[in-house]
Formats: sequence, structure tokens, C-alpha cells
Amino acid sequence: MEAAGQQRIVRAEDVAHMGITEILRHAFYIHSQYRALVRDLKRSPPALAIFIDFPDVNFRLAMHCKRLGVPVLWFVSPQLWAWKRRRLRWVQRFVDRMLVIFPFEAPFYRARNVNAEFVGHPLAAVPLPTITREAYAIEHGLDAAKQWIALLPGSREKELDANLSEIVGAAAILGTTYEYVVPVASTITRNAMEDALLLAVDFPVKNPAFSGDFHLVPDAREALHHARASIVASGTATVQALTIGNPFVVVYRVSRLTYSILKRLVRYPAEIPAQPDADGNLPIAMPNLIAGRRIVPEFLNDRFTAQNLAAALDPLLADTPTRAQMIADLAEARTKLLPTPTSDPIQRVCDAAEALLESTPAHVAQNQAANV
Repeated sequence: MEAAGQQRIVRAEDVAHMGITEILRHAFYIHSQYRALVRDLKRSPPALAIFIDFPDVNFRLAMHCKRLGVPVLWFVSPQLWAWKRRRLRWVQRFVDRMLVIFPFEAPFYRARNVNAEFVGHPLAAVPLPTITREAYAIEHGLDAAKQWIALLPGSREKELDANLSEIVGAAAILGTTYEYVVPVASTITRNAMEDALLLAVDFPVKNPAFSGDFHLVPDAREALHHARASIVASGTATVQALTIGNPFVVVYRVSRLTYSILKRLVRYPAEIPAQPDADGNLPIAMPNLIAGRRIVPEFLNDRFTAQNLAAALDPLLADTPTRAQMIADLAEARTKLLPTPTSDPIQRVCDAAEALLESTPAHVAQNQAANV
């Protein structure tokens, strides 16, 4: 957006934190950046506000927009269908159009008097990578004769700290039969990933001879496309793996306090048929919520161990019924991510934005035209 000419007031990657204790540690800085956004909004009200997820800031900005007469279009719904459902009243009061990317979200909102439309998930409309396995191996120094496992520990350095040691431990158990492809998210430097991997390899593992054959790459979709199977941290990367069709397991770790609180708070509405596991945990991986049943294993906090990961990956690496069933389940879930096979989610967002601009009262548009 900045490269396209937009004025950046706050760096979103500097204020993006997950978990209760994690957010509390950065609360002062986050609030200072929020105040900067409000000052700019009041100084130069736009003709239209397009908010993308990030509810803790965007709900409050939407309130200011309404006071200024700025229509609000929200793209990518906050997950208030999972927890903090009382925030629904903010949507009902301050959001003119809610554009959602998961199929169960539109009926959830419509049943609660919100003007919502399922536009589809942008990742589902992206073509599969075209680079061949041979070319990919040459480009990244991989052995094409070996199977590759993709490791996606997260897109924040805190996630690397929390997730990487057990992921590397699983790789150590699986051993040097495989090579390991590690995409580096744009929010993490290559040096930070290299340092995190060095620390994780030094962490006691089940295979002391394992030194790690890790190949850092820039693109997650290409890595998932060519990997035999993957370990993926919960988040958008799980939808990437779903749309690619790569068999995978989901992992995530937060503080014990955060986990305990969220386990009590998360409750899904009737629109999401989710059943708890043997430990009483509801699914959190988006592919499982999209499918309406558990199609990929989830390993959270105490169950997130190197041994559990290696055991779950093993049947996905060979030509087993488990692997075949997961591939079929992922393909079925992927078809649910677009309203029609030819849908273009981003174009539908653009159409909705233009429609809102056209419906803006003339006096508001005139006052704000100079600020668009």
C-alpha cells in the first residue's frame, strides 16, 4: 500500500502481538500508535474507511469514523464469532458493510442484523506456483532425490521463540532422510531466522547427530507446493497450506495464562459445527473450522512436543490412507473458500468500496474529496 502511494501513519507489524500477556507487555507503545492514527483521522477525514481485521484498534477507529460521517467497509472479519462476541454491537453500530473471507461468517452476521457478504478468500483465487521441482531444487540448493518437509514456525520473532525448538526437535527425530525448507516471512529478517534455527538446533533433541539441513526460502506457497508434508503454525499459513493442498499438522504455543483463559473463552456459534477433543479443546486451525470437522491434527501448548509432531508427520510422508484422506479433505475444504469457482475476492471488495463511495451523501463527499 505504501509503495502504491498511500501514506503510512503506523507500521502494523510493530503493533501486531498475539496473546494476553504478550499484548500487555507492549500496551503503552500500541496505545501511542493508536493515538497517532486518531489524530490523523480527525485532521484529514477520508471519503471512505476500509478496515482489515485488527479489531482492537479498528473498532475504535470505526467509532471515530462514524462521528465524522465517514462510511466504514470492513474486510476480513475479526474472529468475534470465536470469543468476545459482545463486540458484535460495535459492528452493528459502526460498520456499513462487512466483507468476510470464510463461508460460515456471512450467515453468522446476517442472523445478527449485519450487512455481510462472503467475498471469498484471496488465497483461494491465487494460481498454484509454476516453478518445477527441479528448478526449485537448483534455486535453493535442495537435493531433488530427497523428500522435503516445510517448516512454518510463524511470522513474528516471538512465535519463533515459542514454536521453533519443538519443530526442530521433530525434524531431528525424523532425521536426515529429509531436507527441511523454512520460508522466511516478510516480517522476519533472514538473520533472525538463522539465529533462531541455530538456537533451536542447540536445544537438546532426540537425535544428537542431527545438525539440521535447513534451507531458508522467501516464498511459503512455493515451499508448501513442493514439500511432501509440513508443520505449520496456526494462522494465515494454515490457509496457505489448505489452498495448496499440502498435508500438514498445526502447532502453536502461547503463555500458560493466555492458553488457560482462551480455553475458557472460546465458544463457537451454531454456524460452526466444532467439537472438542479428548482434552476438551475446541479446534482453532482454520482448515478444521472451514471443513466443519477435524481434518488436520492440532498440537497446542502441552501437546506441542517434538515426539507428537514426528509421530503425526510420519504417516503423511508415505503413501498411506492417512495421507490420501487428508489430501482429499483439504481439496474439499478449498472448494468452500470461493462463492463461485471464478470469483475474484479482491475485485468484489473493490466493487463494494465503489458502491459505498457512490452512496456517500454529496455534502460529505465534497468536504472530504480533497483528502481521498
